[in-house]
Amino acid sequence: MCLYIKMPCLCYCNISVFPFSAFPFSKSLLIRPAAFLPQDRSSLQVFTAQVSQNRHASSKAASLHWTGERLVSVILLGLLPAAYMYPGGAMDYSLAAALTLHGHWGFGQVLTDYVHGDTKVKLANAGLLALSSLTFAGLCYFNYNDVGICKAVAMLWSL
Repeated sequence: MCLYIKMPCLCYCNISVFPFSAFPFSKSLLIRPAAFLPQDRSSLQVFTAQVSQNRHASSKAASLHWTGERLVSVILLGLLPAAYMYPGGAMDYSLAAALTLHGHWGFGQVLTDYVHGDTKVKLANAGLLALSSLTFAGLCYFNYNDVGICKAVAMLWSL
């Protein structure tokens, strides 16, 4: 099923989020819609969007994935100060896992937004999986054979 959307005119609105902004020029009223000449109206593009018939199954998985992403982000907010206060092996490996997962999901969203075409998407996802695996393996190698993430960051800060 396809959904067709036509955009007859474009509007521009610049309204400040902060009502008591220090910059008076940041508040403005709605600027009039962009004008189209009659010959331009026929060249308006039609945008198509695919709508899934079984959207309940995918929406549950997407909701769980979104919740997992936010959970990892909140865990990272707690892990960073904890790593400063309690450095050690467990904290190093926890940071390696959380940072790799956070980066993997973040780059995955960039790929979803900017890579199109079945073959390109599959290649990009394979490359992302390889990059994330190498990142995690490299961080684990660094934690095991060198000073670890927490100590390395502390050494950088002491410079």
